[in-house]
Amino acid sequence: MTDSGPLRSRRLRIGLAQLLLVIAAGALWVASRLPWVVIRSFDGLGPPRQVTLTGATWSTALLPVAMLLLAAAVAALAVRGWPLRMLAALLAAASFAVGYLGISVWVIPDVAARGAELAHVPLTTLVGSGRHYWGAAVAVGAAVCILVAAAVLMRSASMDRSAHPGTTKYAGPAVRQSAAHRDDDGPMSERMIWDALDHGVDPTDRLHGSDTEGR
Repeated sequence: MTDSGPLRSRRLRIGLAQLLLVIAAGALWVASRLPWVVIRSFDGLGPPRQVTLTGATWSTALLPVAMLLLAAAVAALAVRGWPLRMLAALLAAASFAVGYLGISVWVIPDVAARGAELAHVPLTTLVGSGRHYWGAAVAVGAAVCILVAAAVLMRSASMDRSAHPGTTKYAGPAVRQSAAHRDDDGPMSERMIWDALDHGVDPTDRLHGSDTEGR
């Protein structure tokens, strides 16, 4: 097939994006299990109390985003063109959201108030708080993987549109659809087959038509 090279390149790009999304999903699961914030309280009646908040408690969005990434990794195989661009844009937005969740733990001046609320500790008994940065760092790393995967998918969608062999390389969709309908004896390229499928045309009709005319 004439387009075996571009097709192989596209599969490699999609495979790389899928691998990055799976890694990011795993990283978010790990981040959700790691401690992020520690709250210390003392009510004067019992011993001092310490509550450790994990990533899943500090940010309930970590696990849903991880599930979204796994679904996106599967969907990347089934879509192309503008749906793939939309998927890449969604992933880019998710990467910024996850990055914000991780960085916010570093830059928030005081995590005690929110931590006490999440730990169900009265502010009057709050005596201190602490931060664990490993969970947030893992989340930021996951955000970077998501952003790279989004860029790879966007690049793949752009190359799907631009890479077209032969005289129809720069032709519009109508011209390529017309080329897919032609009853010439030459084999259809991979790009022509995808264009025909995008427009709801069965590319095998050409073969059926040729067989009918020869009878």
